[in-house]
Amino acid sequence: MSCLVYRCTRQAEMYLYLRSDVAPDSLPEALRQRTGRLIEVMKLELTPQRKLARADAAKVIERLAADGFYLQMPPHAQIDPHLYFGD
Repeated sequence: MSCLVYRCTRQAEMYLYLRSDVAPDSLPEALRQRTGRLIEVMKLELTPQRKLARADAAKVIERLAADGFYLQMPPHAQIDPHLYFGD
């Protein structure tokens, strides 16, 4: 499956995987608010066997097929509280 990976400016180490046929503008408003501005970092061809640093490729493919996106959260210790409680 072909996808684009975006860095989320609102939170360090948070990345959004988008299926290639999904436009960032079509994402739910609540998700766009949490991610902030999206900066494209790479294009990937995903297979279940592909190794990803912080996510299981099969799970990413499943979410991309179902929802069109997969949000990779940062390690728990690096999550900024403003993501949940507002600025």
